[in-house]
Amino acid sequence: MRILLTGRNGQVGWELERTLAPLGEIVAFDRHGLDLADADRLRTVVRELKPQLVVNAAAYTAVDQAEHESALAEAINGTAPGILAEESKRLGALLVHYSTDYVFDGTKPAPYTEDDRPHPGNAYGRSKLAGEQAIQAVGGRHLIFRTSWVYGLRGGNFLRTMQRLARERNELRVVDDQVGAPTWSRMIAEASALAIATRHAEGLYHLSAGGQTSWYGFAERILSAMGWHGQLQAIPSRDYPLPAPRPANSRLCCDRLAGDAAIRLPEWSESLALCLALS
Repeated sequence: MRILLTGRNGQVGWELERTLAPLGEIVAFDRHGLDLADADRLRTVVRELKPQLVVNAAAYTAVDQAEHESALAEAINGTAPGILAEESKRLGALLVHYSTDYVFDGTKPAPYTEDDRPHPGNAYGRSKLAGEQAIQAVGGRHLIFRTSWVYGLRGGNFLRTMQRLARERNELRVVDDQVGAPTWSRMIAEASALAIATRHAEGLYHLSAGGQTSWYGFAERILSAMGWHGQLQAIPSRDYPLPAPRPANSRLCCDRLAGDAAIRLPEWSESLALCLALS
């Protein structure tokens, strides 16, 4: 099977290139090799490669910058997935795409299900929702995985930021009124490969780690593993204002994927311990 993978240097893409290798021949692109904002180039690449599987791990992920670059975010996160869906359908290929908890505004008191109506609270979330809707409108074979609070040992993410700040400072302040499930990029890749290989799932699914914590709780676990002895202070979101509002509740219910494909990720703390053991 020939596999087209975008976003090979991203957190999830880097893991996917290795995890998907047993499934076939991978042709992987980073953003320099394949700019998703270039619609014509995107169509040309898919038509030339004729893959049986298209895995779109590329995205515009600068959440705050998207407030000022909404057109670019829309082109990459909204328009490009629709193009990939059209070209995949023409080839009879399966399209795997990754979305986000940011399609919700975070006001629901319980974990979000796939049946909940999206209501993004920022430009990034609106662009990702547009990508989901574009894929669904095409009607080809697809897997859309919504995930949350992604981290790993590569790229820019909360884990690496906390590790860096702990080496630079003795006092840290972290938001404690936003809750979610930190999800290791390697677990996302492994679950994706399993879903693709078993072919038991198709459509829209939530895919995040089990359990829940706050950003403060996540930071506390990271810093404890480092043996950091500084002062960690919990603060409300209003004390750390950002251009793009974040959901207060990022919890995703993953029961549908567990029921359809028998796939459920471990508790977030277990995955974090495994990840830190590799660092």
